[in-house]
Amino acid sequence: MNKAAEKTTQQFESVIVSPMRSYTLAALDYYQQMVGAQMDAARAYSDMTIAQARTWLDVKDADSFKKAMESQQKAATNLMERVKGDSEKVTSISQSFMQDSQKMVEENTKKAVETVK
Repeated sequence: MNKAAEKTTQQFESVIVSPMRSYTLAALDYYQQMVGAQMDAARAYSDMTIAQARTWLDVKDADSFKKAMESQQKAATNLMERVKGDSEKVTSISQSFMQDSQKMVEENTKKAVETVK
């Protein structure tokens, strides 16, 4: 009876607990990376916005207005490049998580089938 209980416990660990733990760790890593990417993006966007606001506060005449407009165009270009880079980063993080999750499912399914046999 003790051996049967031990075997059941091992099967439960192998089929249920271990895969759940692996997936949870992967999910936590994914969420940490996503939150980090979002925080970095928010910080960069707010820094750009504040810098532009400061530029506009320095407008005193036609020449400084022209410089502010040029700065605005450059900031818009930089913002679009940043958004593109951030989108690519989020896509990469998501694809990596999806691939890792799929691999875990395949490995755990294989392991579960072997354990049950």
